[in-house]
Amino acid sequence: MEKVKVAILQLNSKLDYKENLESMQKLIGEAKAMGIKYLFLPECFYSISDGTKPTPHLVTSENDHFKKIQKLAKENRVFLLGGSVAFLENGKVLNRVLNFDDQGQMIGHYDKIHLFSCALKEGSQTKTITESDIYTPGKTPKLIDAGPLKIGLSICFDVRYPDMYRQYVINGAQLLTVSAAFTVPTGKAHWHTLLRARAIENQCFVLAPAQYGRHNEIIETFGHSLIIGPWGEVLADAGEGEKLIWAELDLAKIKTVREAVKVF
Repeated sequence: MEKVKVAILQLNSKLDYKENLESMQKLIGEAKAMGIKYLFLPECFYSISDGTKPTPHLVTSENDHFKKIQKLAKENRVFLLGGSVAFLENGKVLNRVLNFDDQGQMIGHYDKIHLFSCALKEGSQTKTITESDIYTPGKTPKLIDAGPLKIGLSICFDVRYPDMYRQYVINGAQLLTVSAAFTVPTGKAHWHTLLRARAIENQCFVLAPAQYGRHNEIIETFGHSLIIGPWGEVLADAGEGEKLIWAELDLAKIKTVREAVKVF
């Protein structure tokens, strides 16, 4: 079994995709300097709206926005994995994970199945976010192969639906991704617990690339991107701010943990 270095780009994405691409390029440069080529991105990395309407910078299968993301992978010779964009297809907007190999080729996509819905009290006010006002839900889970990694894809609110992850692992996933733009109140209460639970119960690695900070007048996210081992140990926690975190995944540990505690 192999050891693989992976990194997460924790971002503070804005509506302006140009600003976001500049931030990504800086962090990709840091990863390349350390010899890391498997890079994981958060939810809505390309452009993030205020949650009341879609971003105007919608990605389609071959438009200029798509090509800019593709170019980022190809020119830097890195895998860009797990991150989602607002994607327009057949007149519907989808929260879609795009995955590119180090040649800029697509290696599968996933459309968010479980759309976020909340009514969070903040003082005397209630903040309501209903993703279905913007996005059409996906229907199909997706496993991809990226080099030596077999990855089960998910986005944010999906993390609350454990059956999805168990099926990924039954079908061979070594690593589960949960790209996110987690709100601050739910992040403080549930983020670490939910993600460590997914790792522990499935005895595999979990990577959770997250957005951080104030994005606009409405959206503020928790950060704390995580890399978690199959025993549930936190290998890296980004805390606050835009930054790169990384870890070396020893894939042999999956077998060791499963032999110690026989969940399967």
